[in-house]
Amino acid sequence: MDDPRKGTNYGEAILAAYEYLLATYPKVFTLGQGLWSPWYVGNSMTNLDKKFGQARVIDTPISELSTTGMAIGASLLGYRPIIVYPRMDFMILAMDQIVNQAAKWRHMLGGQSHAPVTFRSIINRGGEQGAQHSQALHAWFAHVPGLRVVMPYTVQDARDLLIAAVLCDDPVMYIDDRWLYGNVIDALPPVTELRLVDQRPEVRRVGKDVTLVAASFSVHLAMQAAAALEPEGIACEVIDLRVINPLDVAPVVASVAKTGRLCAIDGGWRTCGLAGEVIAAVVERLPVSVLQAPPRRLTLPDAPAPSSKPLEELYYTTVAQVAQTARELCAMRRVG
Repeated sequence: MDDPRKGTNYGEAILAAYEYLLATYPKVFTLGQGLWSPWYVGNSMTNLDKKFGQARVIDTPISELSTTGMAIGASLLGYRPIIVYPRMDFMILAMDQIVNQAAKWRHMLGGQSHAPVTFRSIINRGGEQGAQHSQALHAWFAHVPGLRVVMPYTVQDARDLLIAAVLCDDPVMYIDDRWLYGNVIDALPPVTELRLVDQRPEVRRVGKDVTLVAASFSVHLAMQAAAALEPEGIACEVIDLRVINPLDVAPVVASVAKTGRLCAIDGGWRTCGLAGEVIAAVVERLPVSVLQAPPRRLTLPDAPAPSSKPLEELYYTTVAQVAQTARELCAMRRVG
């Protein structure tokens, strides 16, 4: 994993998912802002409009409200649209369609109709973009019943979970992180279509001393920290959540039962966030005597993102912070 010398990168894997879906399923199309521009979507949609035509790869006017409504309406008529938000921040303008319409449709109609729409939401932060262009709002959407939320980390998941999301009959939010596009490179095997309902957390690295739990780019931090700690004799078990709604915590509980230590890492804010949910789920299921140390979480501080590079270096979680937290947990003994 993460070998820069060969393989497919994360953005190219997303592109491969689009190519497979558009070539295989005539009812699939994609729409959103800047889809013909690498400035908006990086290398994840390069030349799709030229290969499949601008009737299926639609660059829309700037109106998240209207384009989201169109995508949901098309899904109700039998299409499988992928609507793209180049920055997650601006999908807030379409919250009613996402939360009150798409997520509720199957429930309100007793399962007789469904909205198979995929909301592709890109976390696009850093680079001194400031508070209105840097938000990771995944915990908001993971809170909503009826809306599946996936956050791939590996190259294969970047492709295969997007395919699974589009083929799922439920509305799915697929969240990718621009910081992964060039950082994660791996071999990409042939496509095997997955059922999204069957996808569970994966143990990306086996260890016995401390459990590191994360999703998306935070898994990248955990993997790097685990590699840095190995020469020190600390064996980290890294769990990639992959799907955060519904959240399957059984593999996390099993890991913590073995290691006795837990660090949850999340690229969102601390209060009411994913890291806190993971910790709560574990401590509800394990007797306190199992824990060798109080669980820890590493998140963004409860403050809007700064616009200055020096402040960004303090604001965002680093590999060094993950490694130091793991060291501190391993230095502790049983809490009860």
